[in-house]
Amino acid sequence: MCDDIAKAFAHQNLELESWVREALMSVNRIDFVSDFSHLAYELNPLPIQGAQFISSPLTVAKMTQYLGQGDSVLEVGLGSGYQAMVLAKAGFRRVFSIERIERLLLQAREKIRASGTLNINTKFGDGQSGWAEYAPYDRILLSACLEDSVPSALIEQLEEGGILLAPILEERTTPSGKVEQRQVIKRFLKNSGRLVDEEVLEDCLFVPIVKGTMQ
Repeated sequence: MCDDIAKAFAHQNLELESWVREALMSVNRIDFVSDFSHLAYELNPLPIQGAQFISSPLTVAKMTQYLGQGDSVLEVGLGSGYQAMVLAKAGFRRVFSIERIERLLLQAREKIRASGTLNINTKFGDGQSGWAEYAPYDRILLSACLEDSVPSALIEQLEEGGILLAPILEERTTPSGKVEQRQVIKRFLKNSGRLVDEEVLEDCLFVPIVKGTMQ
């Protein structure tokens, strides 16, 4: 799987960094899929409960590498728990992850517990409100697509000099004048209380972020 990811990176003139490869290799993706274990190591997203998806391992590798290494990270959208596990193996001392769908949270918690990983903390709640109790975080990662600007609570909980990485929906006008929507991965740096140095890294496809919680 990692060789396939490295080839996909190379097609975009990127290099899969060793710390990301090692993190991916240390997590058994098959433990985080249910009915599609025979497809666990292919580079495709797979459906899970709650009309959600476990991200492609290629996407997880890119998001991890784009985020960069740090000490503490807040993930918005725990989902299956796979991305959080990779972050926990990628050098982060503390991983915090919020999930709005309770049954997904409970399943992911059990998988994380069974793995013996101790540096992942999970919470049931609306991820757009963040997790103020353990802030600030030097990295924040959104695993679902924002339809608008980054919520102010997440900006407040990001440490000065920290990095926030998020899929965001944006509009663009084609040469023919047609307005189209696309999802893009954006990376921001926090400086003087604001998100600055916005970078558009690439197009993407994530489930949309939703307010509130559900069972």
